[in-house]
Amino acid sequence: MQSTGVAPDAAFRLSSPIDCHPPVRAQEIPMQLTSLFNDDSAVSPVIGVILMVAITVILAAVIGTFVLGLGDQVSETSPQASFSFDYTNTSGDLTITHESGTSIDADRVSISGPVGTNGDTWADIDGSATEISAGSSITVTANDSSFASGETVRVIWTSESGSSSSTLQSWTYNG
Repeated sequence: MQSTGVAPDAAFRLSSPIDCHPPVRAQEIPMQLTSLFNDDSAVSPVIGVILMVAITVILAAVIGTFVLGLGDQVSETSPQASFSFDYTNTSGDLTITHESGTSIDADRVSISGPVGTNGDTWADIDGSATEISAGSSITVTANDSSFASGETVRVIWTSESGSSSSTLQSWTYNG
């Protein structure tokens, strides 16, 4: 046998994985598993970190919605209300009545269309109204003593901040 200058079992040691731990016997496995379940030395710090990250994410989301202005829009949804229109052709009067739905601040509702009070609020048209509730009504008059076919009158709600508005109901003359 020729001498290579390497220990006879060196080739074996270099080509096989090095195992630093002694082999585990079958009766020791349950003991190791139970020790894992009973060892909770790192549980508290991990849970603490998870809770801190969750709180940070929630705070960032809440602050972000208000910084971007999304929080203001949530509270400014248009009211749900139904209005009826009764038109008298001979006088050109159009009576608008709040039939049902939520009560609305009279300063937030305006009437738009070819009427003498175009753009005026409900409170401006009816000087005593502060709130529009079921049964409340106002009368507006057409600009030219009667409406032309296809002309539309709208009941428009505007948010308190003035940043949004919506048409609650509209009426179109088909004469």
